[in-house]
Amino acid sequence: MLEKFERYPLTFGPTAIEFLPRLTKALGGDVEIWAKREDCNSGLAMGGNKLRKLEYIIPDAIASNADTLVSIGGVQSNHTRMVAAVAAKLGMKCRLVQESWVPHEDAVYDRVGNILMTRLMGADSRIVDDGFDIGIRKSWEDAIQSVIDEGGKPYAIPAGASVHKYGGLGYVAFAEEVERQESEMGVKFDYIIVCVVTGSTQAGMIVGFAAQNRADRVIGIDASGTPEQTRAQVRQIVDNTAELVELGRPVREDEIVILNDYAYPAYGVPSNETNEAIRLAARTEAMITDPVYEGKSMQGLIDLTKKGFFPKGSKVLYAHLGGAPALNGYSYTYRNG
Repeated sequence: MLEKFERYPLTFGPTAIEFLPRLTKALGGDVEIWAKREDCNSGLAMGGNKLRKLEYIIPDAIASNADTLVSIGGVQSNHTRMVAAVAAKLGMKCRLVQESWVPHEDAVYDRVGNILMTRLMGADSRIVDDGFDIGIRKSWEDAIQSVIDEGGKPYAIPAGASVHKYGGLGYVAFAEEVERQESEMGVKFDYIIVCVVTGSTQAGMIVGFAAQNRADRVIGIDASGTPEQTRAQVRQIVDNTAELVELGRPVREDEIVILNDYAYPAYGVPSNETNEAIRLAARTEAMITDPVYEGKSMQGLIDLTKKGFFPKGSKVLYAHLGGAPALNGYSYTYRNG
């Protein structure tokens, strides 16, 4: 479905799929837990899912003759780190708005992890006090205008690259990649677990797996804490992406599965259960997850497995989207492991 779209390679290629035997055993052994390692997908600033999205967006940025990428995220945004990385790789400027999305007061929160790496790569990163919202933000629009006012030519990339026209294409490619790998490995996954906040990662998967008639097996774990807004945005991206790739049919409402039970107490704030999920993944498989995204989807995976959500014998693929640098912003929480 993607042949007509230009792709700028930023990743190493297909990401590895691995069986997680010790995590599987720790969860009872009745369900096989596997992981697709999007967190290990590139040499650019520790990689992650945003790079897969940006591969389909950057050709448009280059064609526009832009000299500055402009984007937005929270203080510990994985997305802004990746936009900064791509700008550095392409020799472009980068202006970023880092909003105060997370009510977290660790003493080093705004000086380590993602934002440290972002600044190290030369991005103009500006912290503002506005709170969490996955929608289009005035602070981002102001940043775009500031580049124009200074004589630059901005290219606008929304939060998470999600509501960009091409934001869902990378994860349509993910679904096609999984299907090829299943054929090569002789394995068929019954469910895919993925974290969802701004929406285009899951939305792209839904469209890609809809072409394989298994979109309803993509289980989104909400980490936004704004479930109605997130679902509406996923729906919008699904519809736009399906039309763009000429899926050939509408995606049904029951094919969009988002579970809202794990985002508490707030976006970017880990619960005790999130922390225990992070520790379990680390201590069984040395797989590092973060308290904002992957810790919450790991919490969801663990809880659903223990509750019997997945039938015995199921093979569950956990999409590890990256984000480990954010752990540094929570140093006090994890000071003893």
